[in-house]
Amino acid sequence: MAKPTAASVRLQREGARATLLIDRPEKKNALNEAAWLAFQSVAAEIGAESEIAVVTVRGAGGVFCAGADISEFIALTSASTERRDAFANAVRDGEEAVADISKPTVAAIEGACVGGGCQIALACDIRIAAEGARFGVTPAKLGIAYPVESTRRLVSTVGRSAAKDLLFTGRLISAGEALAIGLVDRVVPAERLEAELDALLAQIEANSRYSLMVAKRTIDALDDPESHADLDALWRGGFSGEDLKEGARAFLEKRRPDFTWRG
Repeated sequence: MAKPTAASVRLQREGARATLLIDRPEKKNALNEAAWLAFQSVAAEIGAESEIAVVTVRGAGGVFCAGADISEFIALTSASTERRDAFANAVRDGEEAVADISKPTVAAIEGACVGGGCQIALACDIRIAAEGARFGVTPAKLGIAYPVESTRRLVSTVGRSAAKDLLFTGRLISAGEALAIGLVDRVVPAERLEAELDALLAQIEANSRYSLMVAKRTIDALDDPESHADLDALWRGGFSGEDLKEGARAFLEKRRPDFTWRG
């Protein structure tokens, strides 16, 4: 099994903001097994940092992610079942590690966002794209299938018909079409991406970490009735929380709140 390397996916910190950077620019950030494994270790690092408020997910060199590293697929066709399962588990667990990050995650998308790149983008909470970005879900061009959870996220985001269109054709679509079908939430001029991203992160960062945590957990678990009692308890818990005291005082005093909850 490949081992994660610091060069494939790495964490950058700037105050309360973190960046999960796919860092294989020489491969247009195509995801190999080491990268999928590194998502798990970097996500665990983020989870251990209570001061992180929001996470940006992006690719190095002006490209989000060109998809899977196809060079690894050839060897898989003649590998043992155990070896193929290990690879599939790395892909699945890497995507789920990104989806399970408890902080709000924002995918900042430039250039290609294809295949595995769409998996990672869809595992994020919000997707903002630069004009000129291109999107595609292309397993049919390789003779493989999209993972089940990835397909569920795609359908949940764009709907059944649009998901089938993308999966059946494997075509690349523009940032404008991605916005029209709901695959991304915002499209901005390329030269404005950093400024728009900074403004979005600042809005999120200024809010209560408790509120952000509960909102993300609640939205992600809405289809799981068994979790609703726990979510209800989190909602009720906010009324006795330290952040409500500060938020209410700040509102009445017409000042910016200084929230302290870190979990």
